Amino acid sequence: MEPLSTSYPLKYSVPKTRIFVVFLSMVLCTTILCLLQLRFFKPKSKDFYSFEVKDSRGRTISLEKYRGKATLVVNVASYCQYTDKNYIALQELHREFGPSHFTVLAFPCNQFGESEPSSSQEIESFAKGNYGVTFPVFHKIKILGSEADPAFKFLIDSSKKEPRWNFWKYLVSPEGKVVKFWRPEEPIESIKPEVTSLIRQIIMKKREDL
Repeated sequence: MEPLSTSYPLKYSVPKTRIFVVFLSMVLCTTILCLLQLRFFKPKSKDFYSFEVKDSRGRTISLEKYRGKATLVVNVASYCQYTDKNYIALQELHREFGPSHFTVLAFPCNQFGESEPSSSQEIESFAKGNYGVTFPVFHKIKILGSEADPAFKFLIDSSKKEPRWNFWKYLVSPEGKVVKFWRPEEPIESIKPEVTSLIRQIIMKKREDL
């Protein structure tokens, strides 16, 4: 009589095969999910309005509130050879084109000739008291070096132009992209055509959306 043959190895091969199949399926599913995430859920690219800044009192403000407007961003200083001329011109520009479709955003900085030594609230009071400023004057920031404010760093990186002195101006589109920049000595008249063009685009788009 022949001895009964055993099949113990087969008993163990089936579970191992199943484990391998399950593992392979998990790997494939994970890979597919990762590819779908990269395809459909790409992180939103940064624009100027996606940043947060602080107001003169140190409260966090989202720049998102200015999306849809043409925005002129300026690094300001209270004790500079360009202070009088620029504050007067900026307020004139804000009064003429703002506030529905345009705004000036002022960011005090003390990195150029130490010409902005005061506190943020003192700077705001100075601008309002001496020049009747009605546009926002934010918390004093740094715009150069490792401690540069992220929102202003975005302007510099986008334009490839780093401020060399006070009152550099960056024109930002309603979508948060840098359109153009101006140096402090350039006349306000050179800015008006660009602002007018952006505002015209905003108004036309609103009409189309009606």
